[in-house]
Amino acid sequence: MTEDNTVEVDFHVKRYSDFDLLRIARAVGQGYDGEITAFLVNVHIHRLSAVGVVFGHVRQGPHGRFADGHLIQTSDIVSIRKEGNFWVIMTMNSKYVVATFRRDGGRRSLRDFCRLVGERF
Repeated sequence: MTEDNTVEVDFHVKRYSDFDLLRIARAVGQGYDGEITAFLVNVHIHRLSAVGVVFGHVRQGPHGRFADGHLIQTSDIVSIRKEGNFWVIMTMNSKYVVATFRRDGGRRSLRDFCRLVGERF
């Protein structure tokens, strides 16, 4: 066979819903203290980090690293605070804006995380 039959499959990409896109647009339009690393949708806090789908990461790599629509797990969370209408998660070297939480327990994971760490933040 002389044809090159290839298929590219990426299991770590998610399409954004209309709601996600609306929230991202609002989040991007809001001002923040300092530079934002990326915007996240469908966020769930797991242990000490946030897991979500990334949009607009400032350090996108040439081979798709941190590309829009890819899943990302942040490094350990240093602090979380509300800026305007959105939650902002700070890690040691990055600052993420949460545009949406995951439907099945995303906000609950934030409450559980804040309860777990207590006054540390």
